[in-house]
Amino acid sequence: MTALPGLKVVLPTTPADAKGLLTQAIRDDDPVLFFEHKALYGVKGEVPDGDYTIPFGHAELIRAGEHVTIVACGLMTSFAARAADELAQEGIGCDVLDLRTTSPLDEEAILDSVEQTGRLVVVDESPPRCSVAADISALVAAKAFASLKAPPAMVTAPHSPIPFARELESAYLPSPARIVEAARKVLAYR
Repeated sequence: MTALPGLKVVLPTTPADAKGLLTQAIRDDDPVLFFEHKALYGVKGEVPDGDYTIPFGHAELIRAGEHVTIVACGLMTSFAARAADELAQEGIGCDVLDLRTTSPLDEEAILDSVEQTGRLVVVDESPPRCSVAADISALVAAKAFASLKAPPAMVTAPHSPIPFARELESAYLPSPARIVEAARKVLAYR
């Protein structure tokens, strides 16, 4: 859906994001697709009182670090944060960006972070071909190539149908362990 011109695509991660982005979506004059991940329905958190909106196209830096940039949205943001916590125990600092919207995309936040870290890991539940992860990797390769110290890494589902069995579905989706592995791989380039 992100590829369709004229549509805005929203993927909240936290309860506060859900309120702010939904209020913004209702008030927006353009069509907005608002995707809620079912695995996030049990997440609890502070929600601002009163009138609260979050403008589209503004990613949130949820962790700051100097070694690698991890970009994610929705449920994958919490996986990225867990991976960043594990990597921090090894002395590896990660910028973790929660996109919040994929259209419009906060290119400036992504490029600024990659220009500082020189390394990119994009996490996306979709299969790799024609995905948000592929789009962001291409964006960084085109606009921040000189800053890259390693090829961008994508942590995605495999290029195969989604399995029906719960155990196989868990193996199919990206995980914090796979994000850690990808970060270590891009850090191995010198």
